[in-house]
Amino acid sequence: MRSIWNGAISFGLVSIPIKLVNATESRSVSFRQIHAEDGGRIRYRKVCELDGEEVAQSEIGKAYEDADGTMIPITDEDLAALPLPTAKTIEIVAFVPAGEIDPLQMDAAYYLSANGVPAAKPYTLLREALKRSEKVAVAKFALRGRERLGMLRVVDDVIAMHGLLWPDEIRAPEGVAPETPVTVREAELDLADALMATLGEVDIGTLHDDYREAVEEMIAAKAAGGEGVAPPEPGEEGGGGQVIDLMAALEKSVREAKEARGEPAEVTDIKSRPAKKATAKTTAKATATKKTTAKKTTAKKATAKKTTAKKAAGKAPAKKAAPKKKTA
Repeated sequence: MRSIWNGAISFGLVSIPIKLVNATESRSVSFRQIHAEDGGRIRYRKVCELDGEEVAQSEIGKAYEDADGTMIPITDEDLAALPLPTAKTIEIVAFVPAGEIDPLQMDAAYYLSANGVPAAKPYTLLREALKRSEKVAVAKFALRGRERLGMLRVVDDVIAMHGLLWPDEIRAPEGVAPETPVTVREAELDLADALMATLGEVDIGTLHDDYREAVEEMIAAKAAGGEGVAPPEPGEEGGGGQVIDLMAALEKSVREAKEARGEPAEVTDIKSRPAKKATAKTTAKATATKKTTAKKTTAKKATAKKTTAKKAAGKAPAKKAAPKKKTA
């Protein structure tokens, strides 16, 4: 891998000479612009707006455009004269847990290679210190004319550095979340959990770019004189339509995920699921309600009996008193 920057890591009073190399590369298929009518290549030419003449790269300089449109020329000498302590140094400023770095800040990735035999010992020392501390190093460095923020961590036996965006370069997510209030039911969360568990984990190394492969196959077919690849049948493409029944979609997703993993594709329908067990509070409340209802019913029955007895007593004819016996 070709070095793109030479400098040193500043670790306190320790200086570690290093080379910076790109850790990633783009594998996407690139296209050229052509004139659709005759296939001629379309090229961009840099032309001066004042005289309309094409300008060579060696004649092109830099300028800052002011708010009123005025161009303020900036030379390489102007930039070189600026006090930039990180011009050739990756200056470590702190060691923090990796979880404190917001993934939104992640930018380009680089490998740091020890530059020369004397750099091997301090390089290894920093690498092992990072491993043992289980932390990452936050550093400042300069690359391509500007100062940047970086995060150093260990990958296998190499120190890698991720370029980080400055905190003020991260936009606040205002107006991004749904504004309409939505209630998510427990049953829907249960199915979402089941889908997550069914999909399980994945070895990232096994994933690949299906679209790039399709583009390469299409190019190979056309280069061989063919017509490319057949368009997908209706319904084959990923659904971009609106989900009408969320529960049905979740249950179908769980079923298909299980089938893909060779597991039994049985998914309990949410309507036929057994009711959740009552909690202690619910049971106590139900018992109290039953007792109260029973008492009220008993009281009502007793009152009804008394009322019936009174009515019966009022309707019954009075008995005649027995005649007194005459005494001699």
